[in-house]
Amino acid sequence: MDIILALKALIMGLVEGFTEFLPISSTGHLILAGSLIDFTGDKVKVFEIVIQAGAMLSVCWEFREKIMAVIKGLFHDPKSQKFALNLIIAFVPAAGLGVLFSKHIKAVLFAPMPVALAFIIGGLIILWVERRHKANPVEARIESVEDMSALDAFKIGCAQAFALIPGTSRSGATIIGGMIFGLSRRASTEFSFFLAIPTLFGATIYSLYKERAMLSAADLPLFGIGTVAAFLSAFLCVRWLLRFISSHDFTGFAWYRIVFGVVIIVSAYNGWVVWAD
Repeated sequence: MDIILALKALIMGLVEGFTEFLPISSTGHLILAGSLIDFTGDKVKVFEIVIQAGAMLSVCWEFREKIMAVIKGLFHDPKSQKFALNLIIAFVPAAGLGVLFSKHIKAVLFAPMPVALAFIIGGLIILWVERRHKANPVEARIESVEDMSALDAFKIGCAQAFALIPGTSRSGATIIGGMIFGLSRRASTEFSFFLAIPTLFGATIYSLYKERAMLSAADLPLFGIGTVAAFLSAFLCVRWLLRFISSHDFTGFAWYRIVFGVVIIVSAYNGWVVWAD
């Protein structure tokens, strides 16, 4: 295996893991990182989706006790059944729209200006939500993911659907959406983690099936390196984020998004990064 390609796969895996669960868009960062290290192409696009499974597995490990309790209670525990049903409900909007419109989204929105605007608008929305919370501190309606209703799950699922727009951020859409709909910061963050499991797993399986003719056994080592790197970095990120939200808000991420959006515009204008699909 080419050591340079292995290093590139490692870098991309680390970028995926460190950005997947933060409200800053892993897609935008992977595009930038791939362009900077000359790791691009159709197969790389599949690689970027597949290594999300590593990030997803980190959530499975971090919340393994909760997940096992839900699995064991599926046939007899109403709370476990309700939680599993809420995940399915929240998963459906983005999954359905993704299957129907993914080609159109890539063709129209996977360009510098839409990505940059998604970063900047997302940052401004985060600033608005955080300032609203500071100006009118109201106790969250839902403190635990177990207390969510089917309607709450559907609303967050609709918020996640906005992440189909490149640069929006899946975690940002679900966390901030959850806070807007009355969930506490921690409940929104935890539900975003859990919702990542069917979302990222489904995206990985769909991408592998759709592009199966393009892939071969020779790709396994690179995909393996990226997936393991994504798992390890995402595991560290998830643990850090859970501690971070106990005493901080998301204002810093908002400003980071706005600055990053400007970076996209400047880099595209000067031809430093190839942002086109």
